[in-house]
Amino acid sequence: MDAASGRAAWLRGHEAEERVAEALLRSGVDLLARNWRGGGGELDLVVRRAGKVRFVEVKARTDDTIDPLESIGPAKRGKLISAARAWLLAFAPDVDEVAFLVAVVDCRTEPWSIAWIDDAFDAG
Repeated sequence: MDAASGRAAWLRGHEAEERVAEALLRSGVDLLARNWRGGGGELDLVVRRAGKVRFVEVKARTDDTIDPLESIGPAKRGKLISAARAWLLAFAPDVDEVAFLVAVVDCRTEPWSIAWIDDAFDAG
């Protein structure tokens, strides 16, 4: 990937995160963190609604060649889980439940659409 296409991909990912954050805020969640780094990983978004914290991984898509969940392989899942545990230790919110949510943003047509995969994977 050359510098120009790398920059375009980064901008697309940033815009996808922004659109997901806006959609979640409109749905009534509290946004607790964005692009939080810790525990050897990064959490795109951390949100809370009614005692349930969701760690949100945003995947911007320009084609259908890779399943969004398959693109979050064991190494990436491990980093997300470690980051989530570090976030919980650092901020210790009083939560009833924790889950991982994957937001798949289809960037091929305007307006971009978002598909939600709640409880996308288990931290155990």
